[in-house]
Amino acid sequence: MFGGTSNSIFGATPTVFGSGATQSNPNPMKDVEVVSPPDDSASCLAFSPAALSQDFLIAGSWDSNVRCWEVQQNGQTIPKAQQSHQGPVLDVAWSDDGSKVFTASCDKTVKMWDLNSNQMIQVAQHEAPVKTVHWIKAPNYSCVMTGSWDKTLKFWDTRMPNPMMTIDLRERCYCADVVYPMAIVGTAGRGLIVYQLEGQPQQFKPIESPLKYQHRCVSIFLDKKGAPTGFALGSIEGRVAVHYVNAQLPKDNFTFKCHRSNGMNNGYQDIFAVCNETIYELPV
Repeated sequence: MFGGTSNSIFGATPTVFGSGATQSNPNPMKDVEVVSPPDDSASCLAFSPAALSQDFLIAGSWDSNVRCWEVQQNGQTIPKAQQSHQGPVLDVAWSDDGSKVFTASCDKTVKMWDLNSNQMIQVAQHEAPVKTVHWIKAPNYSCVMTGSWDKTLKFWDTRMPNPMMTIDLRERCYCADVVYPMAIVGTAGRGLIVYQLEGQPQQFKPIESPLKYQHRCVSIFLDKKGAPTGFALGSIEGRVAVHYVNAQLPKDNFTFKCHRSNGMNNGYQDIFAVCNETIYELPV
């Protein structure tokens, strides 16, 4: 894995970002900082799928690069490789077998990074920055789903130059998630649309947003049988909604506040946007 050597290390002498600050501040959770971090803000993260025997971390950032680290059992990281776009990288996604990574960028393209050969090729194109990218593995097809600020959702066979399907959105795509056979897309104007992916992708139902302010992230959750049944939705207001696609009871859907300062400061409370969320299945 990770063929080639020209882009294999991010710097000649990897260093821990903010190591001086770590020495002077307590670290009760024993967090481990990633070595050789991006030169600008990280915009997206994704850990490798279980198909790989080793753990890897992919990060896209506003410096227009996408980087990969090996994550050891003690949490320490080893820089492995990096590739570049012509604009900030807004989203990343792994293929189900862990051999490839897909990257979405403000340069209006999506690229496929083959980690075995360390080669990167363009596999999708939009008329505006691409905000989301997801790999779909269905029984009868495999494809890449891309959502853009050009108000389209597109599905791509990575071997073909044109999309398999294009779905027009009412507004710009701001967030999305996929857990087969369900996809959900959040758009500007607080729009939410659920899609079913069986057979071929098609709209299942629009959903009235449970939040009053603009969405920033969405994550699908599963029921006890392992089927997608709802989603968690984060907004710029420091609030998350937990919402079932077909709730049995109204009380099943709820919201909660988060990422806010404790108490008031000169009559104001600091509220921070929820930019990412991940739902983990805990052992019973």
